[in-house]
Amino acid sequence: MAGVPLQFSEALNLQQLGIPEASIKHGLTSMESDRWIICVEPSQVTMVDLQNGAQVTRRPIQAEAAVMNPTQNILALRSGTTVQIFNLDAKAKVKAHQMPEPLVFWKWTSTANLALVTATSVYHWALDNADPPVKMFDRLAQLGPNTQIINYKVSPDGKWCLLGGISAGAGGSVDGNMQLFSMEKTVSQHLTGHAAAFSTIKIPGREDPAQILCFHGKTAGSPEPPKFFVREIGRDPSKGPAFGIQPANIPVPPDAATDFPVSLVADPKNDIAFLLTKMGYTYMFDMHSGKTIYRARVTQETIFVTTCQESTGAIFGITVRRGGVLRLQLNGQTLVPYILNTLRDNELAIKLAGRLNLPGAESLFAAEFERYMAAGNIAEAARIVAQSGTALRTPATMARFQQIPAQPGQVPPLLQYFSVLLENGRLNEQESIEVAKPVLQQNRLPLMEKWLKDDKLQASEALGDLIMPHDVGMALSVYLRAECHAKAIQCFVQRGEYDKIVPYSTSVGFKMDYSTMLNQLLFNNPQGALDLAKGLVNAEGGPLIDIQATAEAFLSSNRVQETTAFLLEALKENKSEHAYLQTKLLEINLIGGAPQVADAIMQQGILTHYDRPHIGKLCERAGMWQRAAEHYTEINDIKRVFKNSHQMNPEFVVSYFGKLNREQSIMLLKDMMSRGPQNMQVCVEVAKKYHDELGSEDLVAVFENARATEGLYYYLGAIVNASEDPYVHFKYIQASCMLGQFKEAERVCRDSNIYVPEEVKNYLKSSKLPDPRPLIHVCDRFDFVDELTEYLYLNSLLQYIEVYVTKVSPAKTPIVVGKLFDLGANEDFIKRILMAVGTACPVDELVEIAETRNRLRLLQPWLEANVATGSTEPSTHNALGKIYITLNRDPKSFLLNNMFYDPKVLGPYCESLDPQLAFIAYKKGAGECDEQLIKVSHEHGLYRDLAKYLVERQDLELWAKVLTPEEGKENEEDPQRRQLIDQVVDWAMPESTNADEISCTVKAFMAADLPSELINLLERIVLQGSDFSDNKNLQNLLILTAIRADSTRVAGYVDQLDNFDAKDIALICLSESHMLFEEAFSIYVKFAKPEHTADKDEQTEMQVLAIGVLVDHMKDLDRAKTYASQCDEKPVWSKLGKAQLDNKFPAEAIESFINAEDPSEYVKVCSEANDSEIWAALIPYLLMARKTMQENLIDTELIYAYAKTGNLTEMEKFVTGPNVANIQTIGDRCFSEGLYQAAKILFISINNNSKLALCHIHLEEYREAVEAAKKANNVSTWKQVCFACLRAEEFRLAATCGLEVIKYPDHVDDVVVYYSDLGHFEHLISLFEQGIGLDDAHVGIFTELGILYTKHMPEKVMDHCKVFFSKLNVSKVVRACERARLFEPAVYLYMQDKQHDNAARTMMEYAPSWQHDLFLDAITKVRNAELMYKAVSHYLTTFPMLFTRLMESVEAAIDHSRVVSILKRTGDWALQLGLPYLKSVQKFDLSVVNETLHELYIEDEDYEALRASIEKFKNFNMIALASKLSSHELLEFRRISAYVYRCNKKWSQSIELSKNDRMWKDSIDTANESEDGEIIEGLLRFFCETSEKECFAAALYTCFEHIPPDVAIELGWMNGYHNFIMPFIIQTFRRTHMRLKELETRTAPPEEEAIENEVAASYNNQLGGFGGGVLMLENQPSMGGGMMPPQGGIDMSGFAGAANGGAMMPNGGMPQMDGGMAMPQMDGGMPAPTMMPTM
Repeated sequence: MAGVPLQFSEALNLQQLGIPEASIKHGLTSMESDRWIICVEPSQVTMVDLQNGAQVTRRPIQAEAAVMNPTQNILALRSGTTVQIFNLDAKAKVKAHQMPEPLVFWKWTSTANLALVTATSVYHWALDNADPPVKMFDRLAQLGPNTQIINYKVSPDGKWCLLGGISAGAGGSVDGNMQLFSMEKTVSQHLTGHAAAFSTIKIPGREDPAQILCFHGKTAGSPEPPKFFVREIGRDPSKGPAFGIQPANIPVPPDAATDFPVSLVADPKNDIAFLLTKMGYTYMFDMHSGKTIYRARVTQETIFVTTCQESTGAIFGITVRRGGVLRLQLNGQTLVPYILNTLRDNELAIKLAGRLNLPGAESLFAAEFERYMAAGNIAEAARIVAQSGTALRTPATMARFQQIPAQPGQVPPLLQYFSVLLENGRLNEQESIEVAKPVLQQNRLPLMEKWLKDDKLQASEALGDLIMPHDVGMALSVYLRAECHAKAIQCFVQRGEYDKIVPYSTSVGFKMDYSTMLNQLLFNNPQGALDLAKGLVNAEGGPLIDIQATAEAFLSSNRVQETTAFLLEALKENKSEHAYLQTKLLEINLIGGAPQVADAIMQQGILTHYDRPHIGKLCERAGMWQRAAEHYTEINDIKRVFKNSHQMNPEFVVSYFGKLNREQSIMLLKDMMSRGPQNMQVCVEVAKKYHDELGSEDLVAVFENARATEGLYYYLGAIVNASEDPYVHFKYIQASCMLGQFKEAERVCRDSNIYVPEEVKNYLKSSKLPDPRPLIHVCDRFDFVDELTEYLYLNSLLQYIEVYVTKVSPAKTPIVVGKLFDLGANEDFIKRILMAVGTACPVDELVEIAETRNRLRLLQPWLEANVATGSTEPSTHNALGKIYITLNRDPKSFLLNNMFYDPKVLGPYCESLDPQLAFIAYKKGAGECDEQLIKVSHEHGLYRDLAKYLVERQDLELWAKVLTPEEGKENEEDPQRRQLIDQVVDWAMPESTNADEISCTVKAFMAADLPSELINLLERIVLQGSDFSDNKNLQNLLILTAIRADSTRVAGYVDQLDNFDAKDIALICLSESHMLFEEAFSIYVKFAKPEHTADKDEQTEMQVLAIGVLVDHMKDLDRAKTYASQCDEKPVWSKLGKAQLDNKFPAEAIESFINAEDPSEYVKVCSEANDSEIWAALIPYLLMARKTMQENLIDTELIYAYAKTGNLTEMEKFVTGPNVANIQTIGDRCFSEGLYQAAKILFISINNNSKLALCHIHLEEYREAVEAAKKANNVSTWKQVCFACLRAEEFRLAATCGLEVIKYPDHVDDVVVYYSDLGHFEHLISLFEQGIGLDDAHVGIFTELGILYTKHMPEKVMDHCKVFFSKLNVSKVVRACERARLFEPAVYLYMQDKQHDNAARTMMEYAPSWQHDLFLDAITKVRNAELMYKAVSHYLTTFPMLFTRLMESVEAAIDHSRVVSILKRTGDWALQLGLPYLKSVQKFDLSVVNETLHELYIEDEDYEALRASIEKFKNFNMIALASKLSSHELLEFRRISAYVYRCNKKWSQSIELSKNDRMWKDSIDTANESEDGEIIEGLLRFFCETSEKECFAAALYTCFEHIPPDVAIELGWMNGYHNFIMPFIIQTFRRTHMRLKELETRTAPPEEEAIENEVAASYNNQLGGFGGGVLMLENQPSMGGGMMPPQGGIDMSGFAGAANGGAMMPNGGMPQMDGGMAMPQMDGGMPAPTMMPTM
């Protein structure tokens, strides 16, 4: 039977990648393409990269679902209604959106669009913009909320959308509904079916492709079978009718009547549709005919997600829970045979074979072809040929069509044939040639061009030859496609595209003789030769011609311009090895009359390796002074050239100095300056530009030596502003003075900071300039004022002194005046100067200078004048004040009235004269001189003044200075402080009427911690009658001071004073630092009376505060209760109740709260009452609280109090009435405390059947408990009732509950453990046997039953595994089987679960489970290759006779090198046993296998097998083997050794072995193969020495090509072998004769050679170039006539001397040949002589 047309395999398993089973299902696992699988786990998202070996990446992302973009690493995440898109490569969020309603399905419909499906609508969200999702259409009613959406697709043109879903149908069936929506028409169509897919197919006979919709159609409730529909959608009616086929029935198997499709995937590569169903069936349909190709059940699980791999046409799908990734693909090799043999549908087989180019239908195509040919249907016959692929497209078929006569008026049959082939594809080589012949004959070149552009013709050399006479360009395209390189290059030449020849030849690796081509082009097309030469030197990998020889060839033709262009192109890389050519390139232009060309080349700077001195001389001869200078390096040459510097560009001269070193530059400058002033300007420019490099001192010396002061001035003037060299600045000042440029000298002296002041000052003083302003600026800037004053005074330049102090530096007037004082200048002159300077003179410095010289009074007029002008400068007034105080001119008035003097200056000045004046001055300081003022007051007893000053200042810091004792003297009495305090209390305070002064003084006493003094002060103010007696602040302060200093006075003050802050004072009394509780209580009671507090609320507040003192501080609850009774105010009772509650008197507190009607503390009251268990007392309080509050806790506690007091009747009445109690909570509370009757009432009222069932259990009402559990229908309840019934041995009721529990996989283990702990194993097994019959029985039930069987009924395990394998958790059952030593079922489960590794391992470890065939099946499918090697060892030790069969099974998957290693370790017998295996795997040519076999062959002395192995397989250590065999006792093995040496080109070793064994033929063949003349000559001499004449002759015959004639003749003559060498001599002369004849033919000159030589010679003579003859480049000096000696002009001897064997020849020369002379190839070496000695 033919193979099936479906290839099926499991690519990988998600569970084995660590993905939990719970995450492998619809909605959590997605596969949008063949690139990624995305799985959402509870705490992470797992991504499986299918393109990189299933690499797993886990990211800690919390999401409900995730889908990956089909082509990009862009991940979409969904959580609730939030959808986000992230770019994983860029690690950035792309988009995010909040949907209006939850999503029920989503999918990437393309790379740039994400489809979002909600319960009502469908949205599209574009990835390439920032827009939110766009609503596309609403869901139809047939796809309502009860429909589960399982797929959504968009057509390839993006104009059609298809939404598909399933829903529950009648009788347990599953209905399918689909909605087809047109975006252009915005209308929807309802389709009844489960799955659909869009695709694009090519319809025969149509140019445009067809966009089709394939879908499964099934009407709900209809008895008709489902159908497969194919319809074209979106076709323009103007183009013709839409494609469509008759719906085809789908062959559903009988056991899948309730099965339904879950996915339909189109294979665009083969136009095959794959339909996958819930039960695991796969259907294959032909989308062109709708026929079913194949059906098979590929899996027992449901494939819930699928995708297509467009490159291969494979379909991938994932099975639910198990996570197997299945791969389904069309098997093209078996498709056609399967259709022919199984389906017996010849028509379908022919169509598929033709469309997909598949094998298997060749005979059908041939039969059809013959049938149509016999019927005369040419078109159909041609179509059959086109569909057959390559089966019928042969020359014989074309001949058949050619033989058919053409009918008049009709197209010839052959053209019909070609027309059909062109419609269906591309013609082959022969067809292309045949169809081109008539088209070219008719000159229909556009048609040929169209076919070639459409790739309808197969390019070939013959086709290009046909087209060549008609269109060279078209022929070129054919040659290029056909890779006919020589013909393509001919086309390039014919088209004149020489620049394309070399790139093309290089790209295709084509070798050709470029020299010959250049020779042909040089005289016919010089420009073409130039283009070709440029291409040859620019070829990739290096030049393909010799640059020097090619340049010489151009020059030999007097092509100077072309030579220049060629060399510029060839030398553009500027390599050092081309230095000679660079020199020649410049030389031929400089001497040949084109110096401008050479100048342009040098200007570009592209050549740097030429002979610069030589070129420099040539430039100098040509009058190119600048270029000559650029090339010289010797200073003498440079000086010689620079004699013409006046003819050079000044800019060049300046820039040229940048190339010279320092010494050369200085020497050249000296030389230029010595030639006269005409060079001074350019020298100045040079000095300006290079002064940093050449040094200022040397440049200055150059100008000074040449007496060029003006040049020095201009040079230094250009650099002085930027220079930081003091020498430059000094020399510039000096030059300026020498040239009379005093203003410039003044500018530098004024502005520069670089020169040495001392040096410049001395120079200017010694120069005695008529204008001293430069000296004035130097002295002023660098503080030489004394010297300046002395210089000007002694030189009678008094006017400059006045100018200096008035205009230059008034601030230095004091120094000038001081120097004038020292010089004894006239006082009137000094006063005149001061009056001229005025206020610009610094006063302090001048006063200090005058004071030190006792000339202060001299300044009085100047000072008074300054004051008169409005001067407020303190120093002026200080100086004037000192004068007035000294002269006693009303100093007190000055000190009191003057506002501008500095008290810190005049105060100390007055202390020694009058302390009172000093106090006045310090007081004037407004606080700045407080310390000096206090000191003066203490030293001179001015306490009253000081006390008054302190009170008036109101400065607490100042008070602290006088009242705070010094550190370390706190306990000592300070008489000065006491006198000051007495003055304050007795005089300063009584006299003060300012409240702020009083307040500040009191604060000062408080801060100084003088409580006694403060109390006395306050009593005098408050109690003894003053304006401040009723001051609240002072009364507060008096009480507070008493609280702090003397608490016994507090009570009296509280009684005497009425205007103080009662609350604040009371709080202070209550503080922990004072604890004056009685005083505080008295304050609250006093101010709670109406005479002190009029407001009723405030009185009540005071009462609450008063009782607060009793309960919170004094802790006297009895006194507090008495006070509350006296007040009888609800707040007071409430305060008392809280206190009683805090002190754990709940009963008394409840009474107080009832009196206060205050339920606010109900939470704490309930807690305390519960702790004290006074529920009877609590009930009245809660009833009171319910009157004003509706709180959950109140009603809840009331119910609990009823329950605790046993008042169930009142409780039931209360519960049935309106309330806000948390009955669930109180019911749980009663239940936990064992109040089951009360709890039952409560749970009944709220229908909590779960808890009610538990109450019944505790009340031993088991039947009622079961009924309650049924109502609750909760697994935990079922479980608890089950366990309770089991404990009570109510097995029937327990089983009823147990069946409900085991429906939930998470609770199965609890049931098993509980039954097992009680020992009820039979009942447990019975329970699970009933459980497997449940409708919703899950894997856990079948698994646990299997485990129980392994423990208690092992005989049932195997049957259970076979019947229910698909419903077992294989891993758990296998572990149970292994624990129970049931290895046979374990192996069965491993095999069925495709855990072949474990199956193989188990069978090897446990002999009872061994099954040989089963093991072979398992070992070939294992994932761990180590098991295969373990199996090898296992078979060798346990089943050695089956070893070969094992290796046949695993041959393709095992490492044979490692197997050989195992065999070697096992022993020699294992190698002999594995010999068949080694021979079978030797085809892989592994070194270890080859070497092992060689050892076995050697051991067995099987040289034939060894020789065959060596010849066929080369991968082994040949040298080691040869060395080993070289000493073998058998001859054949030594021959093999020589052969191996020969194969490895070890000629000497091989020949030696052959000689030793007298194997002459072997040695001769080896020597010939070596092609080494020395080895061959040595062998010949050996034969002569051993007198082996025949061998000598045989060697000459065999090695003819490699033996020099002189060696053979010498040996023959010396040994007398004339007859034996004669054939060799004859053949040698024959070959030499043929070569010479060929050479003469090839070198014969053309007829026009003489004329061309004459023209070239005359052209040469005109250019002054070469000699009269044509330049000849020869291969050998003896041929070609040699080169004519030059007769003047350009010396080209360098070219001739550097010519090599690879040079290109000019016309008439001899072209390059391989190895010198061309030798005709001789087949078979030397012809056999007439008489050949026998070996």
